[in-house]
Amino acid sequence: MRVLIVHNHYQIRGGEDAVVEHEAAALAAAGCTVETLAFHNDDIRTPLDRLRTAFEAPHAPRGVARVVAAVERFRPDVVHAHNTFPLVSPAMHGAVRALGPVTVQTLHNFRLACAGAMLMRDGAPCETCLTGSSYAAVRHACYRGSRIGTFAVARMIDRHRRAGTWTRDVDAFVALTEFARGRFIAAGLPAHRIFVKPNGLPDPGPPHDDPRDGILYAGRLSPEKGVEVLKEAAARLAAPVDVAGEGPLRAVLEGAPGLTLLGALPRPEMRDRMGRAVALVVPSLWYEGLPMVVAESFAAGTPVIASRIGALAGLIEDGVTGLLVAPGDPAALADAIERLRARPEEARRMGRAARAAYLRDWTEAATTAALLSIYRTALAARLRAQRESA
Repeated sequence: MRVLIVHNHYQIRGGEDAVVEHEAAALAAAGCTVETLAFHNDDIRTPLDRLRTAFEAPHAPRGVARVVAAVERFRPDVVHAHNTFPLVSPAMHGAVRALGPVTVQTLHNFRLACAGAMLMRDGAPCETCLTGSSYAAVRHACYRGSRIGTFAVARMIDRHRRAGTWTRDVDAFVALTEFARGRFIAAGLPAHRIFVKPNGLPDPGPPHDDPRDGILYAGRLSPEKGVEVLKEAAARLAAPVDVAGEGPLRAVLEGAPGLTLLGALPRPEMRDRMGRAVALVVPSLWYEGLPMVVAESFAAGTPVIASRIGALAGLIEDGVTGLLVAPGDPAALADAIERLRARPEEARRMGRAARAAYLRDWTEAATTAALLSIYRTALAARLRAQRESA
């Protein structure tokens, strides 16, 4: 199978960029011929570049032309898009479909319905634009606090919703969780074309049996991640929480009692700390897509204490692979942390269950097999439709 992957990289490298690279390598290892067509937001340098990009966002003709040229040269069976904003646009799907290949879109976030991409506003979940007008986001400046920027994104969402891009031009959607699949169905995507497949993770190896110590937060230091809730919870704790990561709220957390800021850690050190921690804490206030720190924690045999919200409520089995607490409740978060600290055997039992969940759902072999099955299903459906119309 020949697979062309299309991805618009972010200016600050994140988990999505890493997932695309890992998935391409896994497909190649499985026997596919893979090529990646990469776009980079670093190419948007000047105010004129930003203005032009915003104006072209709904159809991005230059980006679509690059995709078309790659399809004509590479002749893929499948064109798999990840992030298409802002240099490619969803318009690529119609152009690709007209050339023959099957089109697949991974739904890493909610941008096809939400200008802010997170279904969140003012620190809480928001689904106003999910079924209503995308322009409602303009009043709240949901995209980076800019009404002009938000208008550009809302215009893109509205154009493709009205044009039927999502119902006509995409053969298969990949949602990361069942929760996300439900939200996309509510947004109007065809349910029979949305498949659930989590991101895969190479196996770091069996967890060690040494005694564990400490609680770890690993992620971006930003409002939606609930780090201010963690700050309040940490002030109630007997021992500090290690915080690995960087972000806009670092200054807010600096010097806070009960927190030890580690900054951004090299991946080997992060993996080592995760494997030695009693638990990982994920106090998010938004729905999350599929936070890879959960998969990494499970792979390390480390239970997760998380907010009972969105996808997290389905990823962590309360009392089995970790603990769930009410989002935004520092007292409940502190109680959960102290519970696992005080009960090492319970934490170890949860860690074993977490490791089993990883081996069942998140190994690279399992997720690659699931993705290939999605490709084959989409190819078969396209062939069936062509026969019926002939």
